[in-house]
Amino acid sequence: MCRIGSIKSKVPIQPSKALHLMLPQQEGHDNSGFAMVMQDLYGIFSDYKDKPLLSLACTQRGAQLVEDYMDAHNFVPLAEWIPVPDKRPGLDIKAMPYYIFRNYDYPEEAGHMTKEEKENLLLDTRLALRKILTENNAGFVYSFWPDVLTLKEIGDPADIATYFHLWDDNGCLVAKSIVAQCRQNTNYDIVRYAAHPFFLQGYTLCANGENTFYTKNKEFQSSLHRGYIGFESDSQCFLNTLHYVHHELKWPLTYYKHVITPLPFEECEQREDKEVLTAIRQSLANLEINGPNTVIGVLPDCRMITCCDSKKLRPVVVGRDENMVAISSEVCGINEIMPNRDQSQDIYPNEREIVVIDNDLEVQRWKQ
Repeated sequence: MCRIGSIKSKVPIQPSKALHLMLPQQEGHDNSGFAMVMQDLYGIFSDYKDKPLLSLACTQRGAQLVEDYMDAHNFVPLAEWIPVPDKRPGLDIKAMPYYIFRNYDYPEEAGHMTKEEKENLLLDTRLALRKILTENNAGFVYSFWPDVLTLKEIGDPADIATYFHLWDDNGCLVAKSIVAQCRQNTNYDIVRYAAHPFFLQGYTLCANGENTFYTKNKEFQSSLHRGYIGFESDSQCFLNTLHYVHHELKWPLTYYKHVITPLPFEECEQREDKEVLTAIRQSLANLEINGPNTVIGVLPDCRMITCCDSKKLRPVVVGRDENMVAISSEVCGINEIMPNRDQSQDIYPNEREIVVIDNDLEVQRWKQ
């Protein structure tokens, strides 16, 4: 069983409340996982929103390796949250010894860098830390980016929430945008890096479904950008393509849909932009996806998006009230998050559109 969901609000939302409502029913504990990416942070991170935040799970050796690397590269620690876990007996969680969420100031030489150079510095730092931790079997680094916190863990989602005190309104974790996924009873072991959502340079994405074009996506993406590594899940390809289309090619967001689920050639011929759409099909065919997928993501400017592919099976739904918009891969998720909303205002995106939620909670529907 798997559900994915995303919440965006005008005021800070305690993730303990939101995530409690998004957890799936407990049908078993084998091969389960939970992950979330929080953006636009408040609480204990309020004073450091412009400083990169490192999110990792590691051994004691891993923590020392990270500190040594960051010190050698002139990153200055500013503030951190190290959770004190609830270690009551019987919790189903494959916990790491240490979880570190630490803000750093940029190295002094970064004061002369452009925005793009700073983005590359943060990416290269995360990739270097991942390599060090992997080679030493010492941990996992999930994100290193301003105003972003990532938590991933293996085990029963409800027990994970208990372990990290996600039920508690303690003010530690507060955010305006939350993307989370809980997975249970899968037929394969979930590893920490494979847990959805995925994050890359301000882009967050999770997906529900399968991608039978995974191999050709992976092989093509591996040649496009140094950040496209790992491929622990077929859904990671959707994030890489979003990053490539929007960040690297700097195309309008609407073209993301045309890349992952292109229109048939005969329909392209009837469009005014047929030359552009045909060129996309010819040059980026290996980025197309194939499977009954729902995609939910967040952009660096904190806009949220959702779309489906042409084999859409899951009835992704967008619900709202006056302070919050939520996206869920199943309507029961929206019903739990906002049971008193006006359900007549719910949006069920079709397979030919992207739904975009801006920072004023305005909802736009872009037809493909």
